Order: sequence, then structure tokens, then C-alpha cells
Amino acid sequence: MTYDIAFIGTGPEPDNPVWGESAAMAYRHAEGYREREDCRIVAAADIVRENVAAFADEFAVDESGIFEDYETMLESADPDIVSISTPVPTHAEIVLDCIASGVPEAVHCEKPMATTWGDARLMAQEASRRDVQLTFNHQRRFSPVWREPKRALDEGAIGDLQRVEVGTSTLLDNGTHHVDLAHMYAGESPVEWVIGQIDYREEYVKYGAHNENQGLVQWAYESGVQGIATTGFGEDGVGVHHRLQGTDGVIEVTPWNEAQARVRRDGEGWETLVSGVENAAAVPPAIDHVVDCLRDGVEPEFSARRALSVTEVIFAAWESSRRRGRVDLPLRVEDNPLEAMVESGELSPEPAGED
Repeated sequence: MTYDIAFIGTGPEPDNPVWGESAAMAYRHAEGYREREDCRIVAAADIVRENVAAFADEFAVDESGIFEDYETMLESADPDIVSISTPVPTHAEIVLDCIASGVPEAVHCEKPMATTWGDARLMAQEASRRDVQLTFNHQRRFSPVWREPKRALDEGAIGDLQRVEVGTSTLLDNGTHHVDLAHMYAGESPVEWVIGQIDYREEYVKYGAHNENQGLVQWAYESGVQGIATTGFGEDGVGVHHRLQGTDGVIEVTPWNEAQARVRRDGEGWETLVSGVENAAAVPPAIDHVVDCLRDGVEPEFSARRALSVTEVIFAAWESSRRRGRVDLPLRVEDNPLEAMVESGELSPEPAGED
């Protein structure tokens, strides 16, 4: 069987990314589909004609497959899988439109899920109700840099896992990857509660969404494992992307530019688990996973259900800051607590670049 693939959001070109507006992720997704014999890229849509024309030229999409309106594209191209790489505030509307169209069997959307908790829940709900495979691109799960520590953990290299520590720049933009990986290490155990505090004194909007400048978050899994994350300035408080503390040792995944993981058993020195990984972003393996799961009818590792658990921790951390107290899950708000605090004036970040 051959799957027809369509794209929504295609700019800018990867050699000239506009960070904060677009990381050209459609190109990264497309490279993964192009490598597969059972996939063909048939259509793409972008509100900027120049963007979609450049993408079509790169991936040999016929002129008839170029669109500025994605709803017209869905009707005309009738794709099996749709990949979405648009600004975060547009994710929910586009995903829900794709699901409601009855056209694609699968939708693969860039992270994070959405800018409100209500929208994130609705996306997952409607995908389940309409039997559409909905996934979010937490692709780092498929890189050896993070996969090898999981294998070592499962084989008992550090005994029983007690705590996962996370160091990352922000909770929503980059932290969605790292909370997702924390969930993976914790065996996807449900989260019971979240407590957190943030600082937001200088405006930081990335891909259309607000992100805190600094944060400290703690949460607890039903299994008894604890999670803790520091963001922004506090990222150095952990000093690595992930530290897995076990009863008999520790595993560390070092910062992104070093791309390596190591283990230290109690009473012993450090031992390298993996290093020198090329293409640690692991987008092509993630695309393989999307297609293989659709073919085999199994739940993907980064399904909407699992992405929802990640998003709940992030919004619960912001809600904890707003509420000034611990938040027991499930989270019972609909909005985006950080955005709401900015809009109400409770938080008044200075425009970026001004003293």
C-alpha cells in the first residue's frame, strides 16, 4: 500500500530558518516520507505562495498539488496522512478541521499541542471519536541519545528509578520534549500532582506562544517516581537535559550540543552509553513510526493521548503559579494560565529587547 502525504505549513526554507517563527519542520518531515517507498508527497498548502512553491520544487510536488488554502487541498488531494508545521496558536483549528473533513487517516502535528488546555483536550477527544491517528512530533524519543538510557534503565543499570530531573530552556517550547522523555523514563505512569513557580519579566513569544523566562516545577507519578524541572536561568540547576536517579546509580543525558549519555553505578566511575550521535533530532525515525503504526493499527509512542499527559504537566505548572499552590490532576481549567496572567496584567513582561 502507498500512502499519499500532504503538508500544511511549509516555510521558510531550511537553509534560512526564521527562529521563533518557523524552523522549517515541514522539510524535516518530508525528508522522512521521501525516504520511504510506501509514501508519496502529493500536495502542500501554505498561505504564503512563495513558501509552498519552494517546498513543492524541493519535493517534486506537481503544480496541481500546490495550494494556499488547506481545506481546498484536503478536498482535492484526498491525502492519507497530513503533516502540520504551522505556528502553535493555529494547531488546534487546523487539526480539528483535518479530523472533521473525514479525509486523512492520520494527522502528524508539530509540537507543542496547543496554546490552551481546552484545545489540547478537544484535539485528542475528536481524533479518538473519529478514529484518526493523531500524533505530535516528540521525535527525540527515537534518538539513541535518549533511547539508550531508557534501555539501560529497563535492564536495571541503576536499580529502581526514583527521580527524573529535567533541565531545559522553557516548559512549552523545548520542555514539551523533555517532559515527554521524562514520562518515557517513568514508564508512562500517570501524574498525580504538579507544583511550580515561574518568572516572566521579559516577553518571550516563540512560534506564537508565550514562554516563561525561568521556572521550577515538581510532579509525582502514581508509580512513586518524582519529576523535577528547572527552566531558563534555572536550567543550569540541573546542568544536563536529564538525570535519572536510581536506587543503585545515576544516568545523565548531557546537553544537546554534546549529544551523549552516560551511566554511573554506585561505587564506580562514569561509563558512556552513547556518544557522537549524528542527526540526534531523529525526525526520520519519527516519521517511520507514524507510518508504521498506521499500517499496523497500533498506538504510536507519541500519540495524542500521551502528548496530552505532557501538556497537562506544563499547563498545570503554570496553573500552580497562578494559584500559588499544588495542582492535583486532572487539570480542571480550559485556558492557558500563563497567557491569561499576561492578559489580565498579573504578569507584565517588558517587550523583548528593552531594558
